[in-house]
Amino acid sequence: MTAHGKLTGKIALVTGASRGIGRAIAQRFAAEGALVVASARRIGTSAEDPGTLAETVAMIRQQGGRAMALAADLEDPAQRDHLVSRAAEAAGGLDILVNNAGLAEYSPIEAMPLGTFERTVDHYLRIPFVLSRAAIPLLRARGAGWILNLGSVTALSPARPYQDFDRAGGVSAYAAVKAAINRFTEGLAAELEADGIAVNSVAPSTAIRTPGSERYIPDGYPTEPVEYLVETALALCSVPARRHTGQIAHSLHFPLAQGLQVRTLDGKGELPPPVIPAWAHPALGQPELSAR
Repeated sequence: MTAHGKLTGKIALVTGASRGIGRAIAQRFAAEGALVVASARRIGTSAEDPGTLAETVAMIRQQGGRAMALAADLEDPAQRDHLVSRAAEAAGGLDILVNNAGLAEYSPIEAMPLGTFERTVDHYLRIPFVLSRAAIPLLRARGAGWILNLGSVTALSPARPYQDFDRAGGVSAYAAVKAAINRFTEGLAAELEADGIAVNSVAPSTAIRTPGSERYIPDGYPTEPVEYLVETALALCSVPARRHTGQIAHSLHFPLAQGLQVRTLDGKGELPPPVIPAWAHPALGQPELSAR
């Protein structure tokens, strides 16, 4: 089976697209026809340079998709503040903004340097705020649009009795900021619904092993395939705001509840329906299956 062109004619800016979840979203969106502006700190010297935008763009083009690389260090205010306008100018507009980039640094609060806390707030709240603010008039000019923020299941309150991860994982500050981005998502969705601009959040239901997360995931922990999160991202960025906006979606629960067919990153293959594992956060529950 081939992809269905759900994003044909759309322009998507995906931050943190040199590897991991951002790269996967860029691949899947391009497979559905979007022109993807892939952004990260560096472009790289060649398509063989691992973990770079050059490699991401080469992978997309090899699959028949369209993509361009745009380097930006989001910790540099000048580069951060001009990324959205640069992307729109290079690509000819903007329809979708995916706020994926981030740098997770876990530490118990007592031992956390203030600089680590400030970087966490910058990456997961200030940067999405700045990029979203810059994107809104561009999306409004197109008559509709989509903003997607990357959330985290850690934003949910720790379940009792506390697990070892919650006791010693040092995730509290990161999780608090991820909870804030969920509330930001819901509030911005309300502000922009009348403009036809959807604002949603997507997070893993459990954990996805990526170059950025693997140091925090114990060896042998059963992680989930990234394709389920990516299919959720696509669903939230390809339908009108009146259908899905203000959603705090999770990668296994949303496709199951919506009856989505989950596809491979090139859009050509199919994955089985997700299964909610016993270790998923109990607050997520078991989704009711869609009647569709």
